[in-house]
Amino acid sequence: MLSSIDAVMTALRENDARPYGRQRTVTAEELVDAADQFDDTAVRSMALLELMEAYEYDGERSKAPVVFARVLKLWDNDPDGFGEWARQQVFWRFKWVATSLLGTPDVPLPAIRRWHEEMRSRYRAAGHGLQPYYAQRFHLAAHTGEGAQDAYELWAGRPRTELSDCHACEIRSRAVHHLRQDDDVTALDVWRPVLTGEATCAEEPYVSHAQALLPLLCQGRLDEARSSHLVGYRFARGKSGMATSVGLHIEFCALSGNEPRGLELLAENRDLFGVTGDPVSRLSFLTGVEVLIAGLARAGHGELTVSGPPGSSWTVDTLLAHLRTEADALAARFDARNGTGAVSGRRRERLARRPLLAEPLALGVRAGASPELAAVPVVPAVPARETEPEPEDFTALVLRARELQLVGHPDADRLWKRVDERLAAAGGAAGDPEGLLAADAGPLGQLRAELTERRAHEALDRGDWEEGAAELLAAGGLYKREGLAGRALAARTRALVAELVREDEDEAEAEAENGEPVEAAAPVVDWQALDAALARAEQLAAAGAAGGAPGISDDDYLVVLQCRAYAAHQELVNALPEPPAERSARFAAAVTAYREAAAARGSVRRLSVARQYAADAAARQGRLAEAVAELRSIIAELEQAGQPWHTPRPYGLLGQALLQSDEQAEAVEVLHRALAAAARWADESYPFAETYLMAGHASAHIGDTGAAIRSLSEAAARFDRKGPEAAEDAARIRLQLADLLTGADRTADAVAVLESVLADGAAVGLDERVLAQARLDLARGLFALDEDRDAAEEFLRLAAVLEDWTEDLHLRTMVASEATVALLHADRWEAAHAARVRALAAHEQWPQPGPVSAMLRQFARLTAQKEGPDGVEQALARLAEADAVHERLEREDPGAETWYPRAAVHYERARVRAVAGDYEEALAEAERAIAAYEEGGEQAESPRAEAVRVAALIEGTDLGRLAAARDRLTLAIKRCRALGLEEAAEILAELRERLAD
Repeated sequence: MLSSIDAVMTALRENDARPYGRQRTVTAEELVDAADQFDDTAVRSMALLELMEAYEYDGERSKAPVVFARVLKLWDNDPDGFGEWARQQVFWRFKWVATSLLGTPDVPLPAIRRWHEEMRSRYRAAGHGLQPYYAQRFHLAAHTGEGAQDAYELWAGRPRTELSDCHACEIRSRAVHHLRQDDDVTALDVWRPVLTGEATCAEEPYVSHAQALLPLLCQGRLDEARSSHLVGYRFARGKSGMATSVGLHIEFCALSGNEPRGLELLAENRDLFGVTGDPVSRLSFLTGVEVLIAGLARAGHGELTVSGPPGSSWTVDTLLAHLRTEADALAARFDARNGTGAVSGRRRERLARRPLLAEPLALGVRAGASPELAAVPVVPAVPARETEPEPEDFTALVLRARELQLVGHPDADRLWKRVDERLAAAGGAAGDPEGLLAADAGPLGQLRAELTERRAHEALDRGDWEEGAAELLAAGGLYKREGLAGRALAARTRALVAELVREDEDEAEAEAENGEPVEAAAPVVDWQALDAALARAEQLAAAGAAGGAPGISDDDYLVVLQCRAYAAHQELVNALPEPPAERSARFAAAVTAYREAAAARGSVRRLSVARQYAADAAARQGRLAEAVAELRSIIAELEQAGQPWHTPRPYGLLGQALLQSDEQAEAVEVLHRALAAAARWADESYPFAETYLMAGHASAHIGDTGAAIRSLSEAAARFDRKGPEAAEDAARIRLQLADLLTGADRTADAVAVLESVLADGAAVGLDERVLAQARLDLARGLFALDEDRDAAEEFLRLAAVLEDWTEDLHLRTMVASEATVALLHADRWEAAHAARVRALAAHEQWPQPGPVSAMLRQFARLTAQKEGPDGVEQALARLAEADAVHERLEREDPGAETWYPRAAVHYERARVRAVAGDYEEALAEAERAIAAYEEGGEQAESPRAEAVRVAALIEGTDLGRLAAARDRLTLAIKRCRALGLEEAAEILAELRERLAD
């Protein structure tokens, strides 16, 4: 037990510095007991008010009224014993109690109204305005659904008082009122000052970010919705007092097509199931979770394991039943207390919502990689066109599938799938059902071969080259058994190409596994086999023309030629930039043969592929104008021929060629046409991720940061869908995305993205340099957000990783320096001193004068600020160390520019000398700083103006030389205005006016 009032007050201040949570709450309860041993109103009231605050922000609001009753008893007995802050808080906390009573269904409405009248009476007696009282009446009306508009007008029309909720919180209340009137547009307009950060408080804009999520989605303001989720959730995550916000973020994930992230958020916040001290917030949280879980149940994932209340295992179905039971009962208790159905009605409205977007909204962050999350599908896209109808007759279905396949129509895959399903249902997978297939559709064995070939293409589309090649060979055998030599040849030739691709990728995998670069080489092409395939195709074609054999179809013949052209293209690309003449000639011959044959046979589809090979090769070899012209012609001819489903790839190639031609703006437009066409025609094999990445880079190049952020977010999400093998690609894109967000002054968004890269499951298997860069960027982002302790922890983690590096050793010096500064700002001085020592030791081996000098200057400034005159000696010692850093640099590199760090040290030394009261020397140092900045020319004018400001302050305020100080400022103002530095000029002019007074 603390033995003195001073000890209790010290403990209260220490507890007040802790983050809200269980530890702070328990300590606050103990400090109330400690304060009660003293007959001192001041310490007892402070302890009780601290406990109320702990309950308010730890999800225990229902306990606040009992504590406040004790505060009021003290107040009524000894109001003079309350300090100035505590006196104001007595009246402020009336609102907290009103909110607590309203949010607890066991408190009758008459009791709440009596409390309102008590508040009104006390406010009047103390001379306070009644706007806060009318605000509480409005909150009651909005909650019960009775008289809300009248109550709103009575509140909103009154002037604010010193006891009104802060401006940002009142804006939120007004906006939510408009939401409940189904007026999203007005709500978002009212919310603007908060959502843009103009009006803030301890909880805003974060609470508003959560409540504005769905209105932003509904209004199509997707970029803002994404940002509100990233920024708002970081604040709410894991906080007991933010259950409502967490539930809204989970609901947002469900309605934006991000179910896997919703489950991740649920897992991160499962402890909120145990927070029962704020029933109205609990109901909101449970309902938000239910929106997610019910959606998964409707999608058929009832057996999926999910996070629920600790102590039990949960599936979607069992958790859904639990949520419905508890939340329905809790809503019913509120309705019974209120005498209306408003609470249950709002709950039903939320549960009735369905996903709001055709495709998932790319958030930029990575959802967890656990198997249970990977099992959740994305929201299916809404069809953007009419699809091919499915004939009821089985033979007609087969014939139509073949027709569509011949022209490469995307609906062919769907019809073939139905053929396979209906054949299996009829028992045709193993037997031969009589009459299933009409004679004009060929034998059933041919159909089985075709279905085997379709399975091969499915395997190839998902990158399973070995299975794809095996299925193609199997299809070839089935075709041969049916006497279809041409189809058999086409399938076997495709298998040769599949093997070729597999070998090419195996080399890349070997490089990744061994950690050693594999010498670049062309994939092994079996030209002997491909030549034999061509010879056989020519033989079959000739026999068919003579009428003596079944021959080969035009399309199968072109398949053989396409395989040869593809192999030649791969060889050429792998030999760039200077391919051997033999390979160039072989490529030209193969593509020309393919192109001429396709043209002769009237195959627009095959002809476009041949021309794309040539255009791609031209672009890769720098013949960009030729490539662009050819690709534009290909697209036009495909459109004219009525085969627009083949345009996504030539559009994509055209976009790449335009990028290489530095036609960034047109490239963005063309790449988005490619994406739109691929989505419209449901081309699942199209490289969406890579195309979004290119579009993002192009958008960033032309300064369209918003479009770049959208494209990179989508690219990262698309790479995520490819599975673990694409995890590093996704991570690298997120680093680029974070850079863009930081550059757009959206550091909180960037931090959320980087945290997802470094999450436990996400970081497994990533390259250590990718992780190191992510951690460095994260640490700097956290520091920029003034989250100094977390920033310091990240810098220290990175420093530990760098200890094992054998290259880029200068990073040890840089990171140790930045860690020191973060530790200083986090008020961890002992650790900061240790980090400074490590930074200086590293600097001796791996010099980094810039970061080390900056760190030492910060150390000096913060030491003087913290300790005043007592810290002057230490501060000057740090600046002397900075001087030594510059002197070493000048010795080792006489040509190095050192004007900035020298000037900056003089500037800091002037401030430190002023703290010590040594004003003449302080002024001399400021003038040395001004002189050093002169060496930097125009780029140094802004810091020079700041040095002039400090010199004038010392000269005028501390030394009393007002006229000299004003003259100094007049010259500097004129100089700044001549250089266009208006902001600096205004600052100096304001100081001159103060000195004149």
